[in-house]
Amino acid sequence: MILAVRVIPRSPKSAIGGMRGGAIVVRLAAPPVDGAANEALVDFLARAFECPRREITIVAGLKSRDKRVSIEGLTDADLATRLAAILEPDR
Repeated sequence: MILAVRVIPRSPKSAIGGMRGGAIVVRLAAPPVDGAANEALVDFLARAFECPRREITIVAGLKSRDKRVSIEGLTDADLATRLAAILEPDR
């Protein structure tokens, strides 16, 4: 599963900020220095989607705010369900 992600580094806290232009907006507390934001993104997505860190790979955009992230082991339906739960936690 390939996911479009828009990263906003140096946020007050790490959180998903919704959707923008077909991409998931992820606010990260980490700065975009020496790969810290990329590492924080992988860690954050592993916790958010409840999957092992080793199954998440940034396949494009290592030096960009717009990234494409591969998440192995999740079907489209699994991803949609988990994403809906994250974006709408009150339901």
